[in-house]
Amino acid sequence: MIRTVALAAVVLVGATAVSAQTISQRGFVEANGVGFPQPAPNDTTQLVGDVLVREEVFFRPARWIQLAAGVDLRADSHDRVEDRWQLDFDDRGVLRPRSGVRRLSASLSAGAFSLEVGKQFIRWGRADLLNPTDRFAPHDFLDVVNLELLAVNAVRPSVQIGDETFEAVWVPHLTPSRSPLFDQRWTVVTPEAEGLRIIDGGAVYPAGSQHGLRWSHAASRVEASLSYFDGYHHLPAFSVRQPSPDAVELTRNYPELRSYGGDIAVPAGWLTVKGELTYFTSPHATTDEYVLYVVQVERQARGWLLIGGYAGEAVTQSRGTLSFSPDRGLARSIIVRTVRATDPARTILVELVAHQNGDGAYVKGEYSRVIARHWRLTMNGVGIAGEAHDYLGQYNRNSHGSIALRFSY
Repeated sequence: MIRTVALAAVVLVGATAVSAQTISQRGFVEANGVGFPQPAPNDTTQLVGDVLVREEVFFRPARWIQLAAGVDLRADSHDRVEDRWQLDFDDRGVLRPRSGVRRLSASLSAGAFSLEVGKQFIRWGRADLLNPTDRFAPHDFLDVVNLELLAVNAVRPSVQIGDETFEAVWVPHLTPSRSPLFDQRWTVVTPEAEGLRIIDGGAVYPAGSQHGLRWSHAASRVEASLSYFDGYHHLPAFSVRQPSPDAVELTRNYPELRSYGGDIAVPAGWLTVKGELTYFTSPHATTDEYVLYVVQVERQARGWLLIGGYAGEAVTQSRGTLSFSPDRGLARSIIVRTVRATDPARTILVELVAHQNGDGAYVKGEYSRVIARHWRLTMNGVGIAGEAHDYLGQYNRNSHGSIALRFSY
């Protein structure tokens, strides 16, 4: 399916000279440098640099169809990018691909009906702080606090009838989130594992497909949705094996998951109230069963967007699974985000996450501005503090600052 869409995109994009007015393009080259004041026990590197080149092309040969294609090229100084030039379609590697297809899809529309087929981005969540309903939205967590969304291969039909939209999603195979590398600082070694060599046992990917359904209502006084998902968790659980006294082997697997979710947004005078909740259940009783939710209020005034809220969790069945779960790690937290667009050329962002028990906190400040035509400079600083047993606190050696320079074309 994906290769058929890719071939069609190549053929149609080749028609630029015939129908140039139906083609649009965007892209950028970005260089980014990150500095960590402290070395980590398993990673003494304190300066990291990477380069990203992204090109996206959109072709609309007729009003009822659009093709979208995007490619990323990457390089970095800290062995987080594959050392081979093979175009990657599936995003299943432990490392970021040197060259990869970011998106590749065909979108068709006819009246109230629309259909998108191919590698695409699917977002179901409505809240700004945490999105438990986003089941088709894996992320790149190689740097846990700097998230990048990954596209999934999917077929997504939808029908809009007045204020109601009915959407279905079918995904032929799982696209997993990337988890931190075992030999780098975003994998924190517990005191019990100190001195042990961690062996990457690879991944066991499920063979089945995934599907989901969503109803959403959008009107002036309230927006709401209900969703259902049946498939696999894109975040890994780990099976543990000790092949020798001084080594432990961790193998990633992706347990079956079923979820029922909903969200709502209500404008209430001078502020907007949003809520999002999902119940996660394990069809074969192999992982925890729990509820994730977020409640937030937002206010926009004089160029400021102020968001504050609480992310919570209620565990209904605990089975002691060893897993990497940043969404659950942010639960039981007060979250605040402030964004200020002083003018079209400058943006200021401040974000704070603090666990309610005070054991861990994270704060981020970012300043971005256009410095010349096509050029943008972004500087940010991240501070992390807390106890070693806390999800946020365990990264207390990973406070850092970064500078990124982007040329857009």
